[in-house]
Amino acid sequence: MSDATRTEADEDLLQYPAPPPVVHYAEQALLGALLLVPERLKTIGPLEPEHFANTAHSALFAAMRTVSPPAPEVHRTSPVWPNQLLDAAQPQARALTASYLHTLISVCPTDAHAPAYAQMVRSGHARRVLRRHAGLLAQAARAPGPDPARTVLTRADQLAVYLDELATAFASHPGSIPRTPAAPTTAVQASVEAADEERMLLAAATAHPEDLPRMQWLHESDLTTPMHAALFACLTGLARRGAPVDPITVLWEAQQRGLLHDGFGPTDVLDVVSHPAGAPEHWGQKILQRALLRHAEDVAARIETLTADEATTVHQLATGSRRALAALSSVRARWHQAVGDTSSGARAAAPATVQTPVLRQPAARASPAVRRPARPAR
Repeated sequence: MSDATRTEADEDLLQYPAPPPVVHYAEQALLGALLLVPERLKTIGPLEPEHFANTAHSALFAAMRTVSPPAPEVHRTSPVWPNQLLDAAQPQARALTASYLHTLISVCPTDAHAPAYAQMVRSGHARRVLRRHAGLLAQAARAPGPDPARTVLTRADQLAVYLDELATAFASHPGSIPRTPAAPTTAVQASVEAADEERMLLAAATAHPEDLPRMQWLHESDLTTPMHAALFACLTGLARRGAPVDPITVLWEAQQRGLLHDGFGPTDVLDVVSHPAGAPEHWGQKILQRALLRHAEDVAARIETLTADEATTVHQLATGSRRALAALSSVRARWHQAVGDTSSGARAAAPATVQTPVLRQPAARASPAVRRPARPAR
């Protein structure tokens, strides 16, 4: 619809910043086709009012599904059908006018193309729902509640189920791999709380290196502070070789790996690893949970980038989103291993009832509030 054909009342129905998205014109063309030839309702396939982005369009289509059209000979000679639809739809869309119904009819190129317009409407709806799923996943990752891992994995499962539905509803085609550039990976923010947990892990693991072989589910990339990640690699390297582990041997290993410099010297290393409190597994689980949430946020950002590219087809969206979600799988599997879940992180059949184990805190070790020095006597 050109700007010259828009009335002030029509502008109230747009609900978009100018210019409207392409799917808006598909919605208009479809509704215009159905106003012209009500029999086309039988040819457009499965379509629901909520598939329309525009509220007035949704109300009008809902009316089309509930109001019986007149006989063809009556429809050709009288505006009974548009008038009935207007009466039925206006309670839900006050801005809907007879003038706008005429606009819908005038902008429809041909009513025979109604099935194609309906498929465009379905595609637009699929894109919006996928973006909504990504937003819910990002929200769960950024604002965790009492059991953030459960919430994030439930959202991830719901997203996966929807992607399966898209793959079934929209056929594949040549070039199904999305060409949208990847979203930049979220920069790891080393919060004070995260850094403290990592220091507690390093000190506890130095005091209890016998726990490290059971913690292969924790990777150095899970830590947010690069120097802490490097010191954790020192610890796991010593444990893997069966070498003695204490603050001095960790310091020596750090020197051998070239980690010491003017801003991070021997006393800094000793300060990090010499004051243990709690069990290594406890701190490791907290760190891995943070990594899980961080990866979920990255997945959501990637999917939101895909849905923002209007040139990406729905099947490309499904393919690209599945690839993004797969990046969460390895962290998820390690999380289940860390908390003792034997399901290996497999997706639950009913996402709304995913049973993700809560964070486990071993009771055999001292409380994190208690500190005891462990630096060797000199």
